[in-house]
Amino acid sequence: MPDAVAQIGLWPLVSVAGIVVFAAVLRAFTGFGFGLAAVPVFSLVMPPPEAVVLSTGLTLAVSLITLRSYWGQAPLRPMLPLFPAAALGTVVGVGLLTRVSVEQFQLWIGISVIFACIVLTFYRPAPRVPRQSVTVATGLAAGLLNGAFAIPGPPVVIYAMATEREPYRARALLITFFLFSSVVALISFSVAGFVSARSPWLFMLALPSMLIGDKIGYLLFRRYGGTLYRRVALLVLLAVGAATIARALW
Repeated sequence: MPDAVAQIGLWPLVSVAGIVVFAAVLRAFTGFGFGLAAVPVFSLVMPPPEAVVLSTGLTLAVSLITLRSYWGQAPLRPMLPLFPAAALGTVVGVGLLTRVSVEQFQLWIGISVIFACIVLTFYRPAPRVPRQSVTVATGLAAGLLNGAFAIPGPPVVIYAMATEREPYRARALLITFFLFSSVVALISFSVAGFVSARSPWLFMLALPSMLIGDKIGYLLFRRYGGTLYRRVALLVLLAVGAATIARALW
């Protein structure tokens, strides 16, 4: 292990491992939330660029490893306009990341999460085909948050909750989108120079915790997802958003 990783300290690394397990359980259960839960904690022990690189790398790895558990459960064709719009938004968002302080970084994360909670409280899932303009706008907004904060979730979560009645379809739609967005984000971060010498070491240290949490979350979803999916998602989003805003302000 390089000295740069060892300098973080044992207990901060243990805290990172713990939050990775928790965030992975959340992601596997709801289809989203890993970055929402993990990035604020990562940013306490490492610079924001390293925090988003670690979150994105873990998301990409587990999405590929667990591909068979969700691929094909949500229709791909209606999602297609999301992808190029999100790619464009990600490139713009990466540029924003170099211009924000740690406090601003955490504050905007918290605000976006609280906003998502408010909207999702009033929007109920219904079988509907959104207009292409709505899909493109969702992709752009998700891309901006993806590039700037490694948190593309809120816009796409709202989109999925408003268009998919079945929890398994909403979950599959979200994980499929985040697989794509994590590829785009990781390429953008690499080009921008955010991937440091210790990024691979941090990834390897955190990956076992990610896989453990994913396994637990998937088992919980199969057992309780039909009845608890929406309530769990909203409660965790609200808690993470409030805690992140409090940390940034005080």
